[in-house]
Amino acid sequence: MKRYPAFDPPEYLEWEPDPQLVDQFDSTLASDPQRAAIVNGLSQAQLLSLYRDLLRTRLHDIGLKRWVRTGVISKAWLGTGEEAVTVGNVRALDPDRDVVSPMIRNAGALHMMGMPLSDMFRGYLATSDSPSEGRDLHIGDLDAGILQPISHMGTSVTIVTGVALSFRNRGEDRVAVTWVGDGATKCAACHEGLNLAAVQNLPAIFVIQNNQVALGTPSTAHGVGDLHLWPAMYGIDSWSCDGNNVLDVYAATRLAVAQCRDGRGPAAIVADTFRMGGHATHDEREARDTFAPDLFAHWGRRDPVGLFEAWLDRKGVAASLLEAIEAEVTAEMDQAAEQALASRDRIPPPEQALFDGFSEGGTLIGLEGRPI
Repeated sequence: MKRYPAFDPPEYLEWEPDPQLVDQFDSTLASDPQRAAIVNGLSQAQLLSLYRDLLRTRLHDIGLKRWVRTGVISKAWLGTGEEAVTVGNVRALDPDRDVVSPMIRNAGALHMMGMPLSDMFRGYLATSDSPSEGRDLHIGDLDAGILQPISHMGTSVTIVTGVALSFRNRGEDRVAVTWVGDGATKCAACHEGLNLAAVQNLPAIFVIQNNQVALGTPSTAHGVGDLHLWPAMYGIDSWSCDGNNVLDVYAATRLAVAQCRDGRGPAAIVADTFRMGGHATHDEREARDTFAPDLFAHWGRRDPVGLFEAWLDRKGVAASLLEAIEAEVTAEMDQAAEQALASRDRIPPPEQALFDGFSEGGTLIGLEGRPI
């Protein structure tokens, strides 16, 4: 894909595929017969759909960073380098029945579950026509099965456990998914939710996004231990995957989803990846000061978008087709940003903050009344 000197990490600007890493991308998929069967069953249309979602997720970050640099917003929370985790997870779900509770950096889950790209941008502008009607940057859409991100680390684990419990109690064939980072695994809510989900055999999937960072410090500074061993402490089956290999993430998640639908949940996915920036755009220099240049160089060679492009090329997908898709998605993203900016002056009245219409009789509901 096109590289943007003003917005991309420096390691991405002159990116070229490393043949050994492309070999590794392929061999990772072939090493597990179950995952290999899932990937081999994907059509070219499905592979290109994954590619589109990776591009949308990366270009959304770039669009937000452009807004920061031009003074539209003060800062943004980006997931550059981690896109394959979100995209691979959500593509393995059924958006018509399943529910996700993303972190703010899992923004790709929003458009994949059906939220318009323009609404994703409006969330940062806090306009009255944004998904939260200007109340909160953490945006969701209950009718689309998207619970709003939650600032309190680990809390989404308990909430998703409760959602999965409602699915089980109502006899519904639905799965709930959330993501936690290195830092969230230290929180009581995370432990409580994992334990209850395991005891109750609930259809929930917990994605441990092992991105080497807890807020602005190395995860090793927190005595994190081996995150790949964490699910076993709760008796939860888990799959580890290369978080920069979108197909490995997708295949592992498909296996986890199948187990949950079969009544043998919960499940966990441990995805190894790296965030190519700071906690937010305001502290990118701090991230560069905190982590060794070699770490950025190591993960920079493993750009999840670039690696997938190289793999598709090796499988015979024409470069002209990928270029056409990128041009289409870029135009789509530019249009969405322009649409959002057109409503920039729609500031909600103060009394709108008092609205509490998200619950009815103790039942969590969507805006159109669909029970979650």
